[in-house]
Amino acid sequence: MAKCIKCDKRKGKRQCPALGQMICSLCCGQLREKEIHCPLSCSFLAQHKPYQDQRILEKTHAQRPSAAAREPDILSDEKLAWLVFNIELPIAQTARKDNALVDRDVLLAIEYAREKVEKEKALLIIPGEALQPKNELGEAIFQRLLECRFEKKIIVPGSLQMYKRDEKIRCLDRVVLAVKHLSGDQIQGRRYLQQLIDRFAKLDEMSRQPKIIAPSS
Repeated sequence: MAKCIKCDKRKGKRQCPALGQMICSLCCGQLREKEIHCPLSCSFLAQHKPYQDQRILEKTHAQRPSAAAREPDILSDEKLAWLVFNIELPIAQTARKDNALVDRDVLLAIEYAREKVEKEKALLIIPGEALQPKNELGEAIFQRLLECRFEKKIIVPGSLQMYKRDEKIRCLDRVVLAVKHLSGDQIQGRRYLQQLIDRFAKLDEMSRQPKIIAPSS
């Protein structure tokens, strides 16, 4: 029996439709939809995805929010608050267009983005497969994290600051706290999403209001 195409140690017992070769069950489970762009036709993806999603939600509820709650609210930091804004922006944009999106989907998307930030690896795209990632919202959040820069109020050469990995993770965890707090026991609802939509609508309204410029004295 051929060895696993990824680890080259264990026996490859599963035919991977994305890689076109045999893969062991351990690598299949660990890399599925993370480093390997799994097609929807994969029977192992269909079989294990509901279980994986449930494990992600259980981990999200059991660990990080309690740890994040012990530190001062990062929204008091202008730089981190700007990053949180950029994380929530694609969520709000998607929620406006997709009424089927629920708070549970946001948690799964954030976990997707968080894992990519931790590992700094992109999905392995296989020619001939659909180029859209399985978690499109998670990918949109991750791209915002890659592109976001913070500009100081006093603009000087080199004032744009990049974000460190731990800052990105802290801000993602902060959004998880917001989702959990606002959704409560209605994780399949849109309590957080509706609050987010309303908040961004107010920001849009404020940006459109005419501004009075007082003459300088």
